[in-house]
Amino acid sequence: MVWLTELVRNFIIVLFTFSWLYSLMGSSVSFWMAWLIIPLIMEIIPAMGNFVILIKRKIKRSYKEKKWSLEYEPEISLIIPVYNSEKTLYRCLESVYLSAYPAKKIHIILSNNESADRSFRIFTESQKAFPELVMTWVDAKQGKSKALNLALFNSNSKYIIHIDSDGILHKDALRNMVIMFENDLEVDSITGTVVVDPKLIEATDSFSKRLLRRLEFFEYCQAFLAGRNFQAEFNAIYTMSGAFSAFRKSAILRTQLFNTDTVSEDTHLTFQLRETLGSTISICNEAIFYVEPIESVNELYAQRQRWQMGEIEVIHIFMRNRLNAVRGMLNSFILRILIYDHTFAFPRMIWYFALICLLFLNYPLRLIVLSFFLIYLLYVFSGALYYLNILLFLKPLPELRKYYGNKWYLVFLLPVFNFMVFWFRFAGILNSINGQKVWKTLDLTAESQMAKAVLRKDLKWFLKIKRKGDSLINR
Repeated sequence: MVWLTELVRNFIIVLFTFSWLYSLMGSSVSFWMAWLIIPLIMEIIPAMGNFVILIKRKIKRSYKEKKWSLEYEPEISLIIPVYNSEKTLYRCLESVYLSAYPAKKIHIILSNNESADRSFRIFTESQKAFPELVMTWVDAKQGKSKALNLALFNSNSKYIIHIDSDGILHKDALRNMVIMFENDLEVDSITGTVVVDPKLIEATDSFSKRLLRRLEFFEYCQAFLAGRNFQAEFNAIYTMSGAFSAFRKSAILRTQLFNTDTVSEDTHLTFQLRETLGSTISICNEAIFYVEPIESVNELYAQRQRWQMGEIEVIHIFMRNRLNAVRGMLNSFILRILIYDHTFAFPRMIWYFALICLLFLNYPLRLIVLSFFLIYLLYVFSGALYYLNILLFLKPLPELRKYYGNKWYLVFLLPVFNFMVFWFRFAGILNSINGQKVWKTLDLTAESQMAKAVLRKDLKWFLKIKRKGDSLINR
């Protein structure tokens, strides 16, 4: 279990480092201020700057989009990868049928990746239920990426739109995507806005599970409507959503298509478009795709690890020949991701450990608690700024905006959720060092069992050495 060993090692290093810094700085006040700098620089100050930039982007986009119109509806190819999707496929196809975009202009390609359930039966039933939809079933093998590539080769429309089979489209999502393509000719690719389905959240019986899903909904809104919009302002989106994204066919066919050697094919394709073709990638805020909420903390842990490991893998593919090149390194958006999302993860980890270290350095408990409370309030404040940004971006979607607005109290709980997710992603960083890149990663329960087994083994080894030492001393 690589990450647990690394965690213990890092804690020991941090403890010694902080002891050395304390003796070097001499002043307890100076040391306390140094402890506060990390969250201020990493989280709070950037959030304030992002708030202003997002307000500016919203005003600029609103003025621009008022002039947009759709003179005619071009044909689109809608690719849906299928893998054991019998429980969700009908609902997904129904959302396409109920879409505001004309059914006769949509060519649906269902690319099957060796499903072993009744997915094909659901497909045939959908053909009867929605006769206006033109649907094609193709069989692929060897993973999602090859299934997507096969569907791409069978598409013949101006725009290629990809959605997952376990979600549903907002009725205006496809139309809003096409409107953006037709009116913003600089944009080659668009990521949709993926949010957790509020109806499924509120149908959850367990209060704790419902709260977890609401926090996930809040996080998705922040990631797309705040995070992706901020990145789009500087043409720095590093991952188009694998669940819902769209391309001009002329742009995607100039890439190497979906890569079969990575667990994060959506990130790899995004990097191809940005780094290889220099394409402009944007987000369509009004193109909403609802996904199913998380089932448990175990699933959340495995999902976030997989995302993190896939991101590191893709960055390594694109940066392996560039890390030694000094010229232009600071202008590389990939390098900025590498520094902020991965390298800076270690100072953030150190800050969490520092809270424990302060107790060992004889700081008053009252001062530590007060400092922690102050930092927590600052995190809540930064979350409140993003909350206001998102309300502005959701203005054209009154129903979703109302649901989001009524959950304002989650702003106070989101720092706890983000804290948990940070450690899940950090485990993904450490596991990616020696771990094998596979789509299905171990969940929290499985890794906990592995950790217990490693600790038991180490304890047996220690007791064995102790017994030998005692035996020698007794002799």
